[in-house]
Amino acid sequence: MATDPSEYDKSMPAVAAYLAKVERAVDRTRASHGGRPYAEVHQALVEALQAEDAQRVVPQVVERFARQISGTGDSVDG
Repeated sequence: MATDPSEYDKSMPAVAAYLAKVERAVDRTRASHGGRPYAEVHQALVEALQAEDAQRVVPQVVERFARQISGTGDSVDG
């Protein structure tokens, strides 16, 4: 099933705006909770995502960001 390329173009501004919200939440959590215990970071990140109205992030992605911010897991880049 092919998708009309114009639909992609129409969707991209909304996708970019949503990703910017996620990035702000991650950056804010990293600045305020970097190196803290995973559970604390995870809760802070969930709250930051909710504050940005970006709570519909795949749970595994939230967990990975929280591990990276807390310093208990692999970096998000690799």
